[in-house]
Amino acid sequence: MTSIIIIEDDRLISEPVMRSLKGWGFQVSTADNGRLGLEMTLKQSPDLVILDIMLPEMDGWEVCKAIREKSVVPILMLTALTEEIDRILGLELGADDYLTKPFSTRELMARIKALLRRVEFDRTMMTDSQQLIIDNIRLDIHQRQVFKDNQPLDLRYKEFELLSLLALHSGQIVTRAEIFDKVWGTDWLGDMRTLDVHIRWLREKLEDDPGRPQYIQTIRGVGYRFMAGRDENES
Repeated sequence: MTSIIIIEDDRLISEPVMRSLKGWGFQVSTADNGRLGLEMTLKQSPDLVILDIMLPEMDGWEVCKAIREKSVVPILMLTALTEEIDRILGLELGADDYLTKPFSTRELMARIKALLRRVEFDRTMMTDSQQLIIDNIRLDIHQRQVFKDNQPLDLRYKEFELLSLLALHSGQIVTRAEIFDKVWGTDWLGDMRTLDVHIRWLREKLEDDPGRPQYIQTIRGVGYRFMAGRDENES
């Protein structure tokens, strides 16, 4: 049974969400403060975490960062904050998606389904122990590691998934729709700029000159392409 932990101190939110999730067949646990939620997450290894930002003892950003140091569990953050800088901070700390309060149970379920599709995609990737070597870049799919010139690169969870998808289709154009389908899930309802942010992060780590990318090329109006050599017609 798919397990979910809700870390939310407002019972007017956590209890209805818990009832809805149980009605959909999920196994659900709740925590009303950040420290307890972190301990439960690391101990129980759930399939998904629903995490509020404004929490006692540890706020959601602290919890998210601490979880990411130990686990790759999908994290859906609940927030009343609408500023873009807050969403970007969550992404940088490892959150997978945001849901702004108030929200409907239908929207919540759509987000959960999208994140669980990502888990299924990752499990498919993990069954393959192959290594991809393109130019001076090496991806170890099974170990989820990336090396450039034999030096390890520290990639976020979705950065690895995105790079793996592009590298597995090296030389081919992968459309934005295909990327969202495979990495974020068909039911993704979040900010479409999320992909652009992750591409920028990847280029900052992978490219010698992120402003003139050699590996991850933008195909304007279509998507992206991973190349070993530079194509002067694209940038």
